[in-house]
Amino acid sequence: MTEETSTGAPSRRSLLGWGGAGLVLGAAAAGGAVAVTREESDAGDAVPAASTGAAVDFYGPHQAGIATPVQDRLHFAAFDVKTEDREEFVALLKEWTRAAARMTAGHAVGEGAFGGLAEAPPDDTGEALGLKPSRLTLTLGFGPSLFERHGERFGLAGRRPKALVDLPKFPGDNLDRARSDGDLCVQACADDPQVAVHAIRNLARIGFGKVAIRWSQLGFGKTSSTTPDAQTPRNLMGFKDGTRNIAGTDEARLARHVWVGEKDGPDWMTGGSYLVARRIRMNIETWDRTSLREQEDVFGRDKGEGAAVGKAKERDEPFLKAMKPDAHVRLAHPDSNGGATILRRGYSFTDGTDGLGRLDAGLFFLAYQRDVREGFIPVQRSLAAKDALNEYIQHVGSAVYAVPPGVRDKDDWWGRALFTGKA
Repeated sequence: MTEETSTGAPSRRSLLGWGGAGLVLGAAAAGGAVAVTREESDAGDAVPAASTGAAVDFYGPHQAGIATPVQDRLHFAAFDVKTEDREEFVALLKEWTRAAARMTAGHAVGEGAFGGLAEAPPDDTGEALGLKPSRLTLTLGFGPSLFERHGERFGLAGRRPKALVDLPKFPGDNLDRARSDGDLCVQACADDPQVAVHAIRNLARIGFGKVAIRWSQLGFGKTSSTTPDAQTPRNLMGFKDGTRNIAGTDEARLARHVWVGEKDGPDWMTGGSYLVARRIRMNIETWDRTSLREQEDVFGRDKGEGAAVGKAKERDEPFLKAMKPDAHVRLAHPDSNGGATILRRGYSFTDGTDGLGRLDAGLFFLAYQRDVREGFIPVQRSLAAKDALNEYIQHVGSAVYAVPPGVRDKDDWWGRALFTGKA
């Protein structure tokens, strides 16, 4: 859990031009394949895409959903590959790509949810009909097990990136294997939870018999932001989270800390990133009985403004030595970790209770970086060893993925360079 590193709405069809009203899809924002879509309000003023539920461009040099402005909802799914046929798996990746491009643009999958052959299942499940695209992004990653379990059959032997390492066991980890790992992952982010769930549901339906969901996680209330000009969100402990997160428009920091460079290797990962996903359970009931002073000491920031110890404003540069040695902010700060920096896209979750009357709640932590060995691992080693916050949290799920570069155009597909050897 790393804080410092980062009136009548028109129908979905009318928004995409199916009913006469159109969206103007702008150029991709620097570094993040973010559509600068704008829509005219009743007063004739341009309204930012984030407030309209408009579409995010699926195509670009990087996958959307990384540097893209963080949406409000998440449905994350890890898949295990069931097919042993390489061509069948490649065909699935191509079909998934086509479906993802349509859903992120606000279209139904294939021929849609109705109007087709009555004797056959429809191509789309239909629960997103009439809904806006809601800035849906779909981001795909490949896990280490894809290369280890299917490497020979799929022609991937020797193609696992060196940076796609198995995460070490950190002190305090209590990982549930049923909520960890996976050959593939798809991260669906949107401002409407039904749009995100619809996307994962349809990809799982398309993949039936070839892949199966290993585990999934719903998230709400983003706990970090890639738009630092906006208000910093708060986690379930009530503290602002991700104050120093990388901005989605900061090309220099993205290139330095997030995107895989040409010299990093392998070639098929150039323009991609590495994702660490951690399910972090919070001991909410214990935290809620902790004094305000101790809570602020644990984080190293005040709870109201979010200012670091001895500072007045949230974004004032923190003086780390003024904090307690085990303060979360102090231990997570790049200056305490040799400059290690990650881009965060975490979400809160609540999954009912644990049978003892305690909320099963916490943070679903998502961190993107250029190299896991220089990003998440050194930061988490520091936190796991000393962080005062460890009294109130526990890591219970974990996974790491290689996230390939973006899909360039309608003839491209997820993972093409990996399987063809051609960038």
